[in-house]
Amino acid sequence: MITFTQHNLGKLEDLLNDFGYKVRYEKGSFRTGACLIQNTRVILVNKFSNLEVRIQSLVGLIQEIEVDVSILDDKKKDFYKTIKKLVA
Repeated sequence: MITFTQHNLGKLEDLLNDFGYKVRYEKGSFRTGACLIQNTRVILVNKFSNLEVRIQSLVGLIQEIEVDVSILDDKKKDFYKTIKKLVA
């Protein structure tokens, strides 16, 4: 389990950025904390969600998408493996 800190949220955003995804925080009528816009590499996160919901939402999306981990450095690979092992 990862802790719900601003630092870990930043690490998740950096990881998604490395995979070519853009994370945007916006208001809207979200049913969940975040969503991946179909056929794009943009992730919308509800800007009114608390830190815990933001992190859980991004972790859930990272677990669902297929990515090439060979582009990551060793630290980010370890973080990615930790996220993939978490129970969604």
